[in-house]
Amino acid sequence: MISGKYLLAVLAIILGTQFSLPVAAQAPSEDQAVSWLQELIRTDTINPPGNEYRAVEFYARIFDAYGIEYETAESAPGRGNIWARIPGGSEPGLILLQHTDVVPADREYWSFEPLSGDLADGYIYGRGARDMKGLGIAHLYTFLQLHESGVPLNRDVIFLATADEEAGGEFGVGWLVEHRPEIFADVGFLLNEGGGSSRSDNEIVFGVEVTQKVPVWLRLTAVDVPGHGSAPRVTSSMTRIVRALNALLDNPFPPRIIPPVQEYFEGLSVAMSGEWANAYANMPVAIQDPAFLLRLQERSPGHHSLTRDTCSMTRMEASNKINVVAPEAWAELDCRILPDKTSDTFVAELENLIAGTGVEVDVIMAFSSAISTANSRLFSAIQAVTGELHPGSRALATVSTGFTDSHFTRDLGIISYGFNPMITDEGDHTGVHGNDERVPEAAFRRGVSDFYAVVRNVVYD
Repeated sequence: MISGKYLLAVLAIILGTQFSLPVAAQAPSEDQAVSWLQELIRTDTINPPGNEYRAVEFYARIFDAYGIEYETAESAPGRGNIWARIPGGSEPGLILLQHTDVVPADREYWSFEPLSGDLADGYIYGRGARDMKGLGIAHLYTFLQLHESGVPLNRDVIFLATADEEAGGEFGVGWLVEHRPEIFADVGFLLNEGGGSSRSDNEIVFGVEVTQKVPVWLRLTAVDVPGHGSAPRVTSSMTRIVRALNALLDNPFPPRIIPPVQEYFEGLSVAMSGEWANAYANMPVAIQDPAFLLRLQERSPGHHSLTRDTCSMTRMEASNKINVVAPEAWAELDCRILPDKTSDTFVAELENLIAGTGVEVDVIMAFSSAISTANSRLFSAIQAVTGELHPGSRALATVSTGFTDSHFTRDLGIISYGFNPMITDEGDHTGVHGNDERVPEAAFRRGVSDFYAVVRNVVYD
């Protein structure tokens, strides 16, 4: 790989032209960060197909302007990844990890063009504003601030923007771990998405993701005798699938509370009152009551999902004609398991639940589980800095119900946290993988600055 600066110089020689590199820019401002976010949202990296090379070109342009050397790699045509490094001292390095791909958006259900990056009513709109181009720009802002400061760092800081997180990371972090392992050598810490910061009842809570429910994506397949829709048989491929799904609906996986979840709930209980305060403080006892679990699911589906393994039924297909009984039917499940269990154990439990239906289970994707300790300098820095900048706030270790690329790096022994200091009110948690995705401009501006403050705390002695 060659740096952007070197490539430009080579081109100049080849073309026989006078060419000078851009004068090093000044340290970025919050205004510049807003402008960059709007531009990055307008950069189409919808996955599929991804085309993350467009985001690579976006970052390369900025690095060239700042005189920063970088490397790029395509794991497949168009699936671009980019990284840059500021050398530092002997302390284990820190990676600022982001993914540049975003999920599709249906314009019919949006108030704005999904890739508009429009600024309206105090919000920045567009696919990726929250997941995760906004946080990615915070990473860029921090990296450039460190570069421009000229202050010696106690550790290397690596900026890493990757492809394909939304589809499992095969062409992004997963590929880089295998083909570019040097990026991750001598790295001790990593900051990624997965955490969240919210304000409710005038209390600010910074959630720092230390582990995540493990995705186990499954396909259920049934084969039976086909026929005409006018003459139903005792069984069919579709009825077998339905019976298997009903078995899962009627027999939810038993609830349990693992230590990181209990610590998180206990932390939340401090700001609650009445029944909910008592329940969150004593969740292992509370979950024994099915009625409470139902109320919890209605009140907070995300918190409820932390109390058990879950499966969402997301896709199903059989016949392509209404009067034809298909020989084969299938359904796909998005299952998420708590990280104290292996995927093999979970699949065996599910197969036992649907035994007798004639349905086969195939694993589409499954990850290993790992938990990052909260006993670290980086976690302490997050607590100290956010507490100083936002008096009365709290930083809590959390478990994410969704998955991120951090599972790849946790497998390498790297302490990996999901941390996003962009504080939003409960009504502003809008549009992640949904419609009218947006981030409050004020929260973005403050979050960009706060993220830099946290990183500065751990890279300067």
